[in-house]
Amino acid sequence: MSKCPRLPGTLILADEFILLSAVQHQADEDEKMNEWVRLTSTDGYEFLVKRKVAMGSGTLRNSLSADSSFSEALSNTSHTNERAIIVEKLCEYLSYKSLYESAKKNEEIPDFQERVYPEISLELLVAADYYDA
Repeated sequence: MSKCPRLPGTLILADEFILLSAVQHQADEDEKMNEWVRLTSTDGYEFLVKRKVAMGSGTLRNSLSADSSFSEALSNTSHTNERAIIVEKLCEYLSYKSLYESAKKNEEIPDFQERVYPEISLELLVAADYYDA
């Protein structure tokens, strides 16, 4: 035990301080890890998005919720049944939605349809319906 030089009369147990510091550091690391969610595609690509952005999807919100017993909630990884191009556009749309959801009524919002390739529009529409985006 040693006395704290700044606070007279207080004792610090070095081992306890290191342990508490390590626990706090681990909690900070866990919090940073929980900030991000990994979405994987069927063709092996992985996309990292902020949890706040991913929560724009009703399906992802339900599966990633801490209250759920889904494995996605524990691993912060959601395995999609979509190709990478579809998951990429899903992530892009969720980011777009998160960015403009609090826009003022008189603020000009760019049209998202301009970003969708005609070749994937039907597949993207089905995915958007499933992911409730």
